[in-house]
Amino acid sequence: MSLSKMVGKDFELPEHISETQLRDVLIKAFEYLVEDDFSKLVQILYRADVDQNKLKQLLENAENVSSGEVIADAYLARQKAKLDIWNKYSKA
Repeated sequence: MSLSKMVGKDFELPEHISETQLRDVLIKAFEYLVEDDFSKLVQILYRADVDQNKLKQLLENAENVSSGEVIADAYLARQKAKLDIWNKYSKA
């Protein structure tokens, strides 16, 4: 499974997208969700199992970075960790 395929469960994405492009799309999506659909944002982060307390701390300490960037980076980091675990145990 690829990162874009995993993220594609929560967002409509092109099939072949670089990680940089993926991050850019997610930043815009999360910025929109923060402003216009907070309940959907919470659902996505809950489903992805993003640590609420860690995210809150990251947002409080973010300087010169949009909340969309902070959330996108935390979301991607969690999805990568899940992907690493999935790949490790699916080969065993």
